[in-house]
Amino acid sequence: MGRHPGLRVLQLASFTSSFDRVMIAPLLVVIADEFGLSVADVTTAATVHLVGYGAMQLVWGLLSDRLGRVRMMRLALFVAAVASVLGAASGSLSALIAARAVAGATFAAVIPGALVYIGDTVPLRERQGPMTDLMRGTAVGAAAATVGAGVLVDVASWRLPFLAVGIAAAALAVALHGLPEPAARATPGVRAPLAAVVRSRWALLVLSLALGEGFVMLAVLNFVPAALQESEGMSATAAGAVVALYGVGALVAAPLVKRLSVWVPRSRLIAAGGLTAALSLCAFPVGPGLVAMLIGCAGLGCGWAFMHSSLQTWATDVVPHARAVTVSLFATVLFLGNSVGTLVGGRLLAVSRFQNIFLGFALLGVPVVVAAMWGSRRYER
Repeated sequence: MGRHPGLRVLQLASFTSSFDRVMIAPLLVVIADEFGLSVADVTTAATVHLVGYGAMQLVWGLLSDRLGRVRMMRLALFVAAVASVLGAASGSLSALIAARAVAGATFAAVIPGALVYIGDTVPLRERQGPMTDLMRGTAVGAAAATVGAGVLVDVASWRLPFLAVGIAAAALAVALHGLPEPAARATPGVRAPLAAVVRSRWALLVLSLALGEGFVMLAVLNFVPAALQESEGMSATAAGAVVALYGVGALVAAPLVKRLSVWVPRSRLIAAGGLTAALSLCAFPVGPGLVAMLIGCAGLGCGWAFMHSSLQTWATDVVPHARAVTVSLFATVLFLGNSVGTLVGGRLLAVSRFQNIFLGFALLGVPVVVAAMWGSRRYER
């Protein structure tokens, strides 16, 4: 994170949180086979994780005002470590679902906590750079999860990725001890900052855009590995490697976003990312063949780097005196959208084909992108 080297541990924490969130996608088929269930049944484990992740964002944001940003993240990571180890030891789908729910609820503290920490400690004119680096850690974590979890399940067991995440979470909880707390802020309670966010039409717009991003651009990736395993007969490792191109695309685009953010208006970054993401979503329904998925995942990662990092920065600025609540709500609705999109897609999978599900995501992506482009331009004016 360049001029802010002390924030590197936050990038690693966001990597681990993202890894935990995404790693179950290439494991769904293997877990279903071991427990003698359908993929649609096992999708519940992914859904409850996302629901817990989304539902706890605001709670952690409010706690961070009282406990401190760093102390709150350390506490959450310790509990997440225990939940991940219990997930690795699960003997039934019910036990796995319970462990994933707790893991989601506690890993929820990491990324919004890091965003608020950056908002508290980095001036606005320099903020997009660290925000982009944080987003890069998140994207690389997602890419590493789809490949790494696939490799581990092919050579060993689906339980090993959960164990690895548990060890990493515990190590990060210890490492965060060296990160200084931002200056203490007044804690006005819950009602005042929530009211400030609700009264801000720009805050409501940013939150709506995050909801749409999660429903379309995150949820679609959860179905790519299973689609490739079904249509192409690919292994979990190979299917995960395809989705990893999303992270590669974000990783390649992130340095460009960081440089451009110094002199290019945020609305133009959002426009470039939104158009790239929209075109990439159109590639998924063409398949679900390998080439279409490769293009879709790589392009979506590039678009995400431009669009999402810009929305994150916007979220830290739109209601500065209620930053923790705004950012927590931003993450809440982002992953609420992800969980709802995953749930809807999983239920439709029982009665429809992957290709139709991907077409639905592509069509829904259009209004999200148009609203982001229009809104960001109006806000700058």
